[in-house]
Amino acid sequence: MQHTHSRIWIHLIWTTKNRQRCLFKDYGIQLYNHLITYTREEIKVPFERLNIQPEHIHGLIDLPTNVLLSDLMRKLKGESSYWMNQNKILKNHFSWQRGFGAYSVSASQIGIVKRYIENQQNHHARKTFADEYEEWKKKYGIYNI
Repeated sequence: MQHTHSRIWIHLIWTTKNRQRCLFKDYGIQLYNHLITYTREEIKVPFERLNIQPEHIHGLIDLPTNVLLSDLMRKLKGESSYWMNQNKILKNHFSWQRGFGAYSVSASQIGIVKRYIENQQNHHARKTFADEYEEWKKKYGIYNI
């Protein structure tokens, strides 16, 4: 085969430090706009979907074969927290919690995952992020050690 063809859909989830609820309305909008621009223009891995909640983020990407997931997340989290602090988006110092969730998505499920990410606000009116994430870990066979 002369060319590399891939679709590696990844559903990303990461949280604010200590799951602090601080990314409300205007703060979340500013961060959303920044992340959309940064991923498209600087790291060349644009979000297919992105949703920012007060204490966590959901994103959907098509991971290129030449990008390591750990490098991508280090850049996303590092640059965005630096940007938030340099621009004094919040009154207090901002940082992300260590780690992240990254879950593969079958091409046949992309529409479902996109809708799930888009509807986070309604979803979290019924279920907390902590409860949701525990369900994710069970669903994907990830348990606390």
